[in-house]
Amino acid sequence: MIYIRSILFNACFYAVITLMCVIFLPAVLLPKRGALWIARFHLKVIYFLERHIIGLDYEIRGLEHLPKDTAFLVAAKHQSTYETLKLHFIFDDPAIILKKQLLYIPVWGWFLWRTEPIAIDRKNRKQASKQVIDGAKRVMKQNRPIIIFPQGTRVRIDQDTAEKPYKIGIARMQEATGLPIIPLALNTGKFWPRNSWIKRPGKVIFEFLPPIPANGQKPEAVIRTLEETIENASQDLLK
Repeated sequence: MIYIRSILFNACFYAVITLMCVIFLPAVLLPKRGALWIARFHLKVIYFLERHIIGLDYEIRGLEHLPKDTAFLVAAKHQSTYETLKLHFIFDDPAIILKKQLLYIPVWGWFLWRTEPIAIDRKNRKQASKQVIDGAKRVMKQNRPIIIFPQGTRVRIDQDTAEKPYKIGIARMQEATGLPIIPLALNTGKFWPRNSWIKRPGKVIFEFLPPIPANGQKPEAVIRTLEETIENASQDLLK
């Protein structure tokens, strides 16, 4: 049954993306809020398919750890495409750090560009570091949350940090902005594995953890604390 549901969902998933890109192409010209409304509508359709075809839902914990009416940094575990489809539900107007090549995808990438992310060139590490810090300073002035996946890519649930280490960029951003880091643990890879067309029913948990304040620690110490916090909590959720 899981295989049949997965086949049906994947077919509907890509059909919806294609259809939305065609129907809402003119909406790329709307003001940002209009483009965000279209993007959320699209994500709500996908969420409907997830619940009713796969039987997959989600729960958010730890919202009390998120600062109110001010910018902050969110360092999220990245196991799946699933969490990227929920960021605009969890946050009102997030600035997501992503590789700039995604913005070149026809129509879909144009809508992504309209959400004003922080796009970086990962092929040039020195330039990428500057783009991340400059982007964080810009978004901080807008009082928007900044979302980063500190391992830089989706990580299978059987991969550890020796294979996919946490990168120091998030600590450099905190050093430059003074913003708190909110760790985000999750278990999405259990239900929507990386590079797999199989999707499993269940409940994904997004768990925000207590903030790591900007208190003058060296970036290397911040990364160690962040890694330990997210990895332990994510492993608990997987269990």
